[in-house]
Amino acid sequence: MGLSLKTRKELIQEHSQRYQRASKKEKGKILDELSGATGLNRDYLAWKLSRYKSSTWVTINGKRVHFVAEGKPRSGRDRRKRENPGGRPRKYHDAFITVLTKIWEFIDQPCGARLVPFIRETIDFLEASEEPNFGITKDIRHLLLEISDSHADRLLRPARNRMALRGASCTRRGPLLKSHIPVRTFFAWDERKPGFFEIDRVAHCGIHTKGAFCWTLSSTDVYSGWIELRALLNNAHRWVKEALIDIRQTIPFPLYGIDSDNGGEFINTQVLLWCQQEQIQFTRGRPYRKNDNCFVEQKNGDRVRKMVGYFRYDTEAEWEALREVYRYLNPFTNYWQPSIKISGKTKCENGRYRKHYEAAKTPCQRLLESSWISEACKERLRREKAQQNPIELKKALDSAVDRLLQLHQKKGDTAVVDGTVSARF
Repeated sequence: MGLSLKTRKELIQEHSQRYQRASKKEKGKILDELSGATGLNRDYLAWKLSRYKSSTWVTINGKRVHFVAEGKPRSGRDRRKRENPGGRPRKYHDAFITVLTKIWEFIDQPCGARLVPFIRETIDFLEASEEPNFGITKDIRHLLLEISDSHADRLLRPARNRMALRGASCTRRGPLLKSHIPVRTFFAWDERKPGFFEIDRVAHCGIHTKGAFCWTLSSTDVYSGWIELRALLNNAHRWVKEALIDIRQTIPFPLYGIDSDNGGEFINTQVLLWCQQEQIQFTRGRPYRKNDNCFVEQKNGDRVRKMVGYFRYDTEAEWEALREVYRYLNPFTNYWQPSIKISGKTKCENGRYRKHYEAAKTPCQRLLESSWISEACKERLRREKAQQNPIELKKALDSAVDRLLQLHQKKGDTAVVDGTVSARF
C-alpha cells in the first residue's frame, strides 16, 4: 500500500532544507531516495523541494506570527535578488523605450513584426532627422537594430493599450445587377499574381448619414498589399468610376480584376460597363459576409480611420485636404510600411489550424520579388523609391492631416466622435 498524501508532504518538508543546501550530486541521491519511497516523479520532487519552506504559525503575546524556516530561497528569482540586490541591469532602458515609442507613434503604431523591419530599413533616415528629433544615440541605434519583434511588442504594450477603435456598417444593397456580376470563388483569381484589387468605400459622415459628405474609395492589391486611396466629393456613381480610372492609370502594374461588396456604389451600370470595355474581371463578395473582402476591410481601419478619424467632412475644402492626405499616405504605405501576409495553414492534432506568416515586407518589396512584374515596372519602382525620404514624407503627411482637422474645427461642427461610432462600407 502506498504512502498517504500527508506522509508524502511530511517527507518533502523534512528533506527540503537538506535538499536546498545540498550539492548537485547530493541532490540526485535525495531525489532517488524520495522517488523510490513516495513513487513521485523526480522532476516534480525537484520542483517541490527547491520551492518548499518549512513554516508554522505560533501565538506570541496574543498575536499570530508566521515563522518560516531559514534556508535557500525557493526560486531562482529570489536567489538572484539575494546575490545581486540591484538585479540584472536592464538591457532596454527607459531612454531606449522612449525612442522606440516615438518611432512607433511616428509611423502610426504598427505591430512589432512591421515596426522592426521598418526601423532596420530606415535607421539612417531616423538617425539623421532633426525634426522630429528621435534622440538616437550610438547605443540606442545598436539596440534598435537587434531588438526582436516580440520584445518590441512587449515594451510597447502600455502605449498600445491606450488606443482602441470601433466601427459600424451602413452598406446599402445595390440594384438588380447581381446576376451580371459573379460572386468571387476560391478559383476565380490567381492571387499569386499582382493586379487583383479588393475595393470598398469609407464614409466620412460623423455621427449621422444625413445629407452629402465626403467618401474614401479604398483599394488593396491582394498579392502585394499595395493600396490606392481616393477622396470622393459625394456619393455619385460617376466619382467611383473616375476614381477607378485614376487608380488604373497610377498603379505601376496592370489591373486585372476588382472585387467589391454588394453596395450600390459598385453594383451599377457605369462601373459594370467600364469593366467590360477595359476587360477587367469584376466580381463581388457574398451578401453579409464582410470577410470576403478582408484585405481591404483591414486597410479601412488601419490606414483610413487611424489617419483621418471618424469626423464628418462635407465641404469642398475638406475634400481637397483629404486628397492631400492621400497624396502622401499612398506612397508612404506602399514604399516604406512593411505588412505581414499569411503563407499557409496546417491542421494540428486537436483539429485547430495553425497559421504561418511570411516575413514582413513592404508592398514595393513584394512587387520587386514577383516574377509577374516586368523589368520596366521594377525599374520604375526602384527609381520612385530612391527619390523619397520616408521621414520627410511622413512629416508632410502629418501636416496634411493637421490641416484637415483644422478645417473641421473651423467649420464649427460639433459632431464629436469618441471612437464608438463610425460608418464603413
